[in-house]
Amino acid sequence: MNEIKTPNFHIRDVPIYGDTILAPMDGYSDWPFRSLCRELGSAMSYTEFIKVEKILSRSKQPAKRMYFTEIERPITFQIYGDSPSMILKAALQIQEFNPDVIDINMGCPASTIAERGAGVGMMLTPIKIARMFRKLVKNLRVPVTGKIRLGWERNKNYKLIARIVEEEGGSLIAIHGRTKEQRYAGNADWDAIAEVKSLVKIPVIGSGDIRKVADITRMKQHTNCDAVMVGRGAIPNPWIFSHIDREQVTVEMMKKVVRSHLAKCVEFYGDEDGQRLFRKYVVQYVMMKDLTRDARKEILKDRPSSEFLELIEKLYASPIMQT
Repeated sequence: MNEIKTPNFHIRDVPIYGDTILAPMDGYSDWPFRSLCRELGSAMSYTEFIKVEKILSRSKQPAKRMYFTEIERPITFQIYGDSPSMILKAALQIQEFNPDVIDINMGCPASTIAERGAGVGMMLTPIKIARMFRKLVKNLRVPVTGKIRLGWERNKNYKLIARIVEEEGGSLIAIHGRTKEQRYAGNADWDAIAEVKSLVKIPVIGSGDIRKVADITRMKQHTNCDAVMVGRGAIPNPWIFSHIDREQVTVEMMKKVVRSHLAKCVEFYGDEDGQRLFRKYVVQYVMMKDLTRDARKEILKDRPSSEFLELIEKLYASPIMQT
C-alpha cells in the first residue's frame, strides 16, 4: 500500500494518495485482481463497469461486481447506460453500498455497447451528457466522475465533453487517448490528454500506452495529468503499481503474487471457478511464450487449486524460471 502522507489530488473531498491507478477492465478488474493491485500500490479502485439495467433488475451480477473490502478505499463504482434517468435511478440505488465515487463509463468502444448509445456512444450526444451529470450531481451525495475517449473518428469532441463534465459538476475526468474505432490499436494521443488537462480545473487521469514504470513519468511530464491509469499493461505486471518493471520481478515475488491471487480467486468464486478464471492471469504472469508446449498445456488444464499450486511451485523450481 502507498505510504504517501500528502494527497496527490482530491476527487472533490476524497483524497487520493498516489499517481498510478488500475483501469476498470471488463473481465479483469474483478475483486481478486483489483484488490491485489491495490495492495501493490494502485492509488484507488474502480470496479468493472456495471450495466444500469442489471442494477435496476436486481440481478446478482452487480452485487458481485460491487463487492469490495475497506482496504480498497477509495472505491469507485463504474456504471454505464444510455438513459440519464435510468442512470440516476441506478446510481441512487448503488450509492447505498457506500462507494466513495460513482463514475460514468463514456469510453467503452465495444460495438454492442457504443452503437446503442452507451459507453463511447454517449459522446455523440453532448446534451444528454450534460443533462445526466446535472441530475447526478444534484441528487447524489458522493462525487460523480466520467471516463471518456477521444470520441469517434468523425467527431473527436473530447474537449467539449470534458468541459461539459466540469461545468455540470463532475469531479474528475479520465481520458483514454484513442478513438472508438482505434479500440486499443495504434498509439494513444497524449497531446489530446494534455489539451484536456489545460482546459479544465478538475483532476485529469491519463490513460493509454502505459507499459513501463518510465511511461508513468513520461505521461505525467507530457500531459501534466494528475494521475496515470494502467490497463492492459498491468495484467502481466501488477508490480507496476510498486514502480517495478516486469523484468525486475524475482521468482519469489512472482510466487507470492501467484499464491495470493489464486487464493483470492478461490475465496471469491469457489475452487472450480476460481482456478479456472485465474488461468488467464497466470498465462501472463509466467510468460508462457517461454515455456514448452507441454508445460503450457499443464498450466491450462483443469485441476483443484491445491494441485495448481503444486504445479506452479514445480514450474518455478525449473531452470527456465530461474533465468
